[in-house]
Amino acid sequence: MNYLGFQLRNNLFVAPMAGVTDRPFRQLCKQLGAGLAVSEMVTSNSLLYGSAKTRRRADHAGEVAPIVVQIAGADPELLAQAARYNVERGAQIIDINMGCPAKKVCNVMAGSALMQNEPLVAQILETVVAAVPDTPVTLKFRTGWNRENRNAPVIARIAQESGVRAIAIHGRTRADQYMGEAEYDTIADVKTRVKIPVIANGDITTPEKTKFVLDYTGADGVMIGRAAQGKPWLFREIEHYLKTGAVLPAPTFAEIHAILRGHMADLYAFYGEDTGVKIARKHISWYTKGIVGAARFRHAMNQLEDVAAQLAATDEFFLAHSNHSANDAIRYMEAA
Repeated sequence: MNYLGFQLRNNLFVAPMAGVTDRPFRQLCKQLGAGLAVSEMVTSNSLLYGSAKTRRRADHAGEVAPIVVQIAGADPELLAQAARYNVERGAQIIDINMGCPAKKVCNVMAGSALMQNEPLVAQILETVVAAVPDTPVTLKFRTGWNRENRNAPVIARIAQESGVRAIAIHGRTRADQYMGEAEYDTIADVKTRVKIPVIANGDITTPEKTKFVLDYTGADGVMIGRAAQGKPWLFREIEHYLKTGAVLPAPTFAEIHAILRGHMADLYAFYGEDTGVKIARKHISWYTKGIVGAARFRHAMNQLEDVAAQLAATDEFFLAHSNHSANDAIRYMEAA
């Protein structure tokens, strides 16, 4: 897929997720089949540029191109500064967040709250595009701020006229948060109204669902978020299905163990061992969700404080299941 001048292996994108899409996770998803991965959100508040968290989020060493950084805020000039700051540090695409429904973001009129103020949306987009004229700017937003105000078609038109090069739309309104089911009619409508690429997002969890969404909306690609947590091989499964129509076998527990082990090593190296152990806990929880004994394992694992103990516990858990595949009989699963 040619996307904004970059040749991607496919049209499967990793959605930006706060606290999840750090460099280790983005790299892993790309290794396992994703064509593009968007960084976790970076604030436009210049006072935070010096923080360790912001420096880590701007660390793209060794990352496969294109490097996409998502910025968030409500002040056009601060967002422009944030765009320039990240381009200077290696960002090759700047994505603007108008999709996050979190209260701490929306309470300062950023994220999806911006969709209520269409003139401000235009001002932000025009200012950021002008600030980084040689770097593509993209926009992620929702279908509207509530079901009575699905103004995604208006926002899409504003984006295109402002020089935004591609858009991603989550099939829920801000008011929906992550409740209920995503709807794709609005995305399909937007696709008929703009010439720039449209990426569909929301409840894309399987290869079959991916094909349905692409066919139904006519979208140029899909963006996958929560479904890839603890299942980064989902991208290769979707890629294979879209190419062949065949479903890949689920990975064995041995392979899942190996993928998780590599992911943990990258987290320790990226964050340092103390923070790495804490960050790894949620990923270990996602990788083991649904496996017999996982609830007990997660409870015990969350008490462990050092790398050696965390690795040993993980090894012991997976070795107990090493002869089975991840979609083996129901007796290997539990509602945990």
